[in-house]
Amino acid sequence: MEESKVPETGCCTRFNPDPWNEKNVDFAGKHFIKDHVTSFFHLPLNFGSVMRRNIKKIEAADAMPKEQIVLSDEKSPWGSDVYIAVTKEVPAAEMVEVPGNFFARVFTGPYQNMRNYINEMKTTLKDRTRKIGKLYFYYPYCPKCAKAYGKNYIVILGQV
Repeated sequence: MEESKVPETGCCTRFNPDPWNEKNVDFAGKHFIKDHVTSFFHLPLNFGSVMRRNIKKIEAADAMPKEQIVLSDEKSPWGSDVYIAVTKEVPAAEMVEVPGNFFARVFTGPYQNMRNYINEMKTTLKDRTRKIGKLYFYYPYCPKCAKAYGKNYIVILGQV
């Protein structure tokens, strides 16, 4: 079934890659909650519980954005920092900015191809700039929604 004809899952909203693919992105003025996910060789172990904890805080503060953006900074094979976009300050949460300008590219496919996607992104950035900055990852769908919608999008944002 065509992705647009699949009913909304009630979990992850349908993702439109057009505003992200090969676009410059600036998060200036955007609010983010920062939290940490424990991983085992980059496989998240407690992502769900981290998200549930933060979603409760976001909903209590009435700070849920229309488009939920969660950036991942894969700091090590053992953990990553996550940055959850919100519309305003959220009490009892670590509020941060994600500074800089970014170039975004959307990849479609399985997580097992991540190394290829990262190499393609680095090549793209080398072609556009002399310096490759920090990479952030945005996964618009959880694994269940990727299966339901029939697409697994991965957005890689490279600081430029």
